[in-house]
Amino acid sequence: MRRKCFKLFKMNGVSRDAPVGIQCIQKFSTWMCPRLQINRLRWYQAGVLVLTYFTYMTYHLTRKPISVVKSILHQNCSGLTPPPDIRPGDDQWCNWAPFNTHDANTLLGTLDSAFLFCYAGAMFISGMVAERVDLRYFLSLGMLVSAVFCYLFGLGRTLDIHDISYYLVVQAGAGIAQTTGWPGTVAIVGKWFGNAKKGLIFGLWNSHTSLGNILGTITAAKYVEYDWSLSFIYPALIMGVVAFMVFLFLAPEPKYVGITTERISPSRSSHSSDEDVSEVIVGDQHHSDEVTEETGLLSQRPRAGAVSLTRALAIPGVIEFSLSLFFAKLVSYTFLYWLPMYIKSSTNLTPKQSSELSTAFDVGGVVGAALAGLLADWAGCPGVVCVGFYALCVPTLLAYLQWGATTYILNVCLLVVAGVLVNGPYALITTAVSAELGTHSSLAGDAQALATVTAIIDGTGSIGAAVGPQMAGLVSGVSWSYVFYMLVICDFLALVLLLRISKSEIARIRQERRLASPRLVRIE
Repeated sequence: MRRKCFKLFKMNGVSRDAPVGIQCIQKFSTWMCPRLQINRLRWYQAGVLVLTYFTYMTYHLTRKPISVVKSILHQNCSGLTPPPDIRPGDDQWCNWAPFNTHDANTLLGTLDSAFLFCYAGAMFISGMVAERVDLRYFLSLGMLVSAVFCYLFGLGRTLDIHDISYYLVVQAGAGIAQTTGWPGTVAIVGKWFGNAKKGLIFGLWNSHTSLGNILGTITAAKYVEYDWSLSFIYPALIMGVVAFMVFLFLAPEPKYVGITTERISPSRSSHSSDEDVSEVIVGDQHHSDEVTEETGLLSQRPRAGAVSLTRALAIPGVIEFSLSLFFAKLVSYTFLYWLPMYIKSSTNLTPKQSSELSTAFDVGGVVGAALAGLLADWAGCPGVVCVGFYALCVPTLLAYLQWGATTYILNVCLLVVAGVLVNGPYALITTAVSAELGTHSSLAGDAQALATVTAIIDGTGSIGAAVGPQMAGLVSGVSWSYVFYMLVICDFLALVLLLRISKSEIARIRQERRLASPRLVRIE
């Protein structure tokens, strides 16, 4: 029976390893419209983009509630009316133990660090594991585990747990589980889109982080003043549903649906052509019982094995972009985890209103990711684009510190601009730059390095993401101004680290223009 059913699937090039959902859709479409002709490659590429978009959106959806709930775990009780059974002089009566102390910001920063340091450390291992397993199983399992840890944090309120070690263990486990998201999704998109220019595609696709932050904030803010456990439980349920959809429908590589692609992209120094040549070959559908996984041009060379960490580090640009992302992510994640609390402390807004206002930063992040990708595609020099964003970000952060709390409208405008400039280079480096370096010419265009290179760059950045919120928690106790000064310095260091790459990109562009210009012949 299985062999008979597969004969129907193979008529459309579907492998036995294809997701169950794709097999069902293929069977249904063959039965309903046997003569329907579609561009299967474009159809599957669109499906992969949509599925991976919602996949990583849910990772940020479950990552955001902690920043919203902070304003309830520890707040200023002097403006609230205490119940009759509260003893006089207790200025911490409204706070959730163990965060009912004067050093609560340090404890909350420690929670962030437990998540982010485990995330950063496990990221390097996760990238290498992702290259050696089926990415569909890798992502769906990682999403389910992440959803469980998100649920467990909210369960702490339901079960009335006040032990700091419980919340630290949950955050650490969530950090490890969430490392499955980024290497897996970027590797899948890279395998489906080859070496074509991906700046704009990845820029729009990377808006999933900001959308996840926005939806996570809105969901958590809806319940934060009523029952903050629901701020974690509902995002966890959404992530579990999306994980089930990934398991059913996500095809991690073209070969699983009977498509092999061979993209021959000219190097940036090549002047012979500016177009990518793409050939799509579908396996033999009539003379074999199974769809071949290597046909045509792809069968002329053996499939390369997964690259080592040392070889990936030797790719030109990996170290510079990784270190730059360290500081860029430090700035971005400080905003991610502390912006709602800063807004509440600098304005008269409620915790819910502060959380909703903070989404303006994420809206700017959507625009920044797309704009940075578009500029990188147009100019062909991502390093220069990042440096430009960094240079404009410094005065914007200082302006927000000085005038952000003046009026609500000005606060929103400055947050949107800050979101554009902070998240633009961060999104560009973690997506298009990582994908390009992962298929560098030194690797003969093999996408097997995608997950490892992505893990190196994002893992290094995640160390900065872990350091930033921890330092913000310590420094904010003295003055929030010092937090912004720290962010400005980090932004400047991120700029400096890319100056050498930017200089070489500018020199390359000048050389290309000089070679492209017609030669003048002097006639005497």
